[in-house]
Amino acid sequence: MKTKIKELLGQRQKRHIDDADRVPSAVLIPIYEEQGQYHIVFIRRTEMVKTHKGQISFPGGTREISDRTLLNTAIRESCEEIGLLPEDAEILGELDDEVTTTSNYIVTPFVAMIPWPYSFVINKGEVDEVIKVPVAALLEKDCLKPDTEFLNGKEFESYAYHYQGKVIWGATARILNKFLDILRQTATDG
Repeated sequence: MKTKIKELLGQRQKRHIDDADRVPSAVLIPIYEEQGQYHIVFIRRTEMVKTHKGQISFPGGTREISDRTLLNTAIRESCEEIGLLPEDAEILGELDDEVTTTSNYIVTPFVAMIPWPYSFVINKGEVDEVIKVPVAALLEKDCLKPDTEFLNGKEFESYAYHYQGKVIWGATARILNKFLDILRQTATDG
């Protein structure tokens, strides 16, 4: 499946968002295989962070001057937040940019395969918990629920993922939805 994901991500025409008024940022979508099942790693942000307090997201953050690329940003932030070493993240590809609705970011997501089991080292100032969710649970029809978001004062229909009392919404849910579409395609293509 890893090879197929990499192939499908490589074939896609990535949608870039250019908006000088928004802050460039990047996230990593860490996936791993355990007992034949794929899982995705999320984090719950603390109440101490500047933005997205208490929200479930992928590890990541704002691009810094020292980051040569947005991929460097995603890897650096994942190392800072959950202790994921750069050499342990096998980059499979990149998804479409997304904008955040509660802050002013353009988020560039990268998909990475990580080894399992893994000893995460949590930055307690930024991360309340690491959340590991089986892909199969996210693909269940009852997991995806309609939601509403606001962007530039305009309401638009969106969705949120519900898993064991946790709600994944906003840009994270939109990024996740695109990634799950790719996973569905890997299943369809064999």
